[in-house]
Amino acid sequence: MTVTAIVGANWGDEGKGKMTDVLAAQSSYVVRFQGGSNAGHTIINDYGKFGLNMLPSGVFYPEVINIIGPGAALDGESFIREREQLLARGIPEPNLKISDRAQVVLPIHRLLDALEEKRLGNRSFGSTKRGIAPFYADKYAKLGVQTADLYDRSRLLERVGQLLELKNVLLTRLYGHQPLEAGPIVEELLELGDKLRPFICDTTMMLQQAYKEGRPILLEGQLGALRDPDHGIYPYSTSSSTLAGYAPVGAGLPAYALTNVLAVVKAYSSCVGAGPFVSELEGAEAEQLRLRGGDAGEFGVVTGRPRRVGWFDAVATRYGCMVQGATEVALTNLDVLGYLDSIPVCVGYTLADGTVTEQFPVNAKLEGAKPILRELPGWKCDISESRTFEELPAAARQYVTFIEAEIGVKISYLSIGPKRDQLMKLV
Repeated sequence: MTVTAIVGANWGDEGKGKMTDVLAAQSSYVVRFQGGSNAGHTIINDYGKFGLNMLPSGVFYPEVINIIGPGAALDGESFIREREQLLARGIPEPNLKISDRAQVVLPIHRLLDALEEKRLGNRSFGSTKRGIAPFYADKYAKLGVQTADLYDRSRLLERVGQLLELKNVLLTRLYGHQPLEAGPIVEELLELGDKLRPFICDTTMMLQQAYKEGRPILLEGQLGALRDPDHGIYPYSTSSSTLAGYAPVGAGLPAYALTNVLAVVKAYSSCVGAGPFVSELEGAEAEQLRLRGGDAGEFGVVTGRPRRVGWFDAVATRYGCMVQGATEVALTNLDVLGYLDSIPVCVGYTLADGTVTEQFPVNAKLEGAKPILRELPGWKCDISESRTFEELPAAARQYVTFIEAEIGVKISYLSIGPKRDQLMKLV
């Protein structure tokens, strides 16, 4: 029996969607256990190129059951829209399930997210404006709406009314916005509930039974370790735990069920959003890497914003793998670096007070840190057609071996392009 969490070791954007898509072929279930429609997973397969925000990345296999777990932030509109887009492009009907305990991102959450980002101006945290921070704030303030509530009008009126008692004060006093009424919101949610009814069930019992039967389960994470609110670059973090330790909780499985943690790592660094990024590049050097990155360059799936890019950060990645509890690593986008004569790698930081460290510091000390770089030889050729590690140029193999030694976790998978067949399993 295998339960595997696929998680990011950095700021997100590492290639988790591709890894989930590939490994889903040998799995029975793929589960989104946290986050919502605020981050995208890019997948390229025989059907074409897809950007998924809300749906799990196993939707291209009709036999796989894809679950939105109780720990996720369900954007119902995004869920419905993405499913319809898949069907319109000839994808077989995916097997989709939504936990009856999952909570719903409400229109007011998106409204408050946008208003707060506008209020903060240049002090903003780079929100995608998908309502995620207000959603999780309400969830833990016990003001949220579960999917099961969508089928009880009186309960829904009570829940939304209680929520608006607080939110209308914020809307009118802080943001100068007109107050909202419960009635129209409830009607909209009831309509949403009708559309979602075929998918909602007790997914916790489903997964518990699947685990007892020894069925292979993938738990798909969103963003990366450095965006975790407890262990990441707070306050430039997301609003739910991005760590594998939370995966069983957010999926509805016992903690001891998790047997493998696959941390996905990019061969260079990238991120969307604000916060310290020690190995970040600027100017033409950054633009060259950004435009070469991935299938269509380094631009956010959700926002379209240019991703910040930098050299591989061994300090941040070693830390990310540690807090994720990584048992193995998938290294992605190695092919992108084939244009470089030599490749810098960040192996340490010089902090603002002059301290030199190889340990990832708290955010208060991370501000103003400078990278300590080590140059490795480049391979100056296209490696995207290689199918075994031995076929790679010596310099490319050296780069992979160096990264593995720096992060202290075995690299089990190596991606040299966006397609499914451009993934090596290293033994």
